[in-house]
Amino acid sequence: MVNKKIIKENFSKYARDYDQHSRVQNICASILIKEINGDEFSNILDIGCGTGNYTKLLRDKFPEAKIKAVDISEEMVKVAKKKLGDKRVELIVADAENLSLEEEFDLISSNASFQWFQDLESDLIRYKEALRRGGFILFSTFGPKTFFQLHSCLEEFFGKPLSISASNFLNKKEVKEILKGVFKEVEVKEEICNQDYKSLLELLESLRCTGTRGNGLRREIFWTPRTIASIEEIYKKRFKSIVATYQMFFCRGVK
Repeated sequence: MVNKKIIKENFSKYARDYDQHSRVQNICASILIKEINGDEFSNILDIGCGTGNYTKLLRDKFPEAKIKAVDISEEMVKVAKKKLGDKRVELIVADAENLSLEEEFDLISSNASFQWFQDLESDLIRYKEALRRGGFILFSTFGPKTFFQLHSCLEEFFGKPLSISASNFLNKKEVKEILKGVFKEVEVKEEICNQDYKSLLELLESLRCTGTRGNGLRREIFWTPRTIASIEEIYKKRFKSIVATYQMFFCRGVK
């Protein structure tokens, strides 16, 4: 199970470094915003807004809309407020899984945050109730093939099965089945993004600063220089370079 306390602590600790390491999340956001075609919205909810990069895309695409953006990390929200500085965007520090939804939205959206949720089905039911008739939810989330290279190298180095956050993410079929159980019209698209890193240390720093450590690795691995060097050697032998795969799902549900 995802440890939300660790997620919150990690996002808060590295909030001011997040934008330097969020290449993939920004790619995800640029794809996601293009999935919103032609509709005009008056009230939008952005879940897991982080430092506000996707929120800014929503604001720029729908300048007349009121946007409520929510994130679990106060430090992330502080960065977003400095970045956006817009009265049309209401930024709130809250756990979106426990957020009181008393108003009606045309669009509920989220970029690369739902993989951290503990009960996605229950949350989607709640979000559906907060949508107007004909409104829709649109989100991106990472799948279990994310970081499969790192996962396999860790298992080879330690000689035993290991759990990392991404290996516990929902797969495409699971996400689609959950959506179908809640919304009348659903769609799930998959994209694969491969990112190259100069070293294993750079990859680990990216994971640390974007919150994607989540659970598992911290308890099982002591990242000494010797450990990093040995795992990097295995990595380059198996994959020729330090490449990381990000499996991305782009999901839509219509009320």
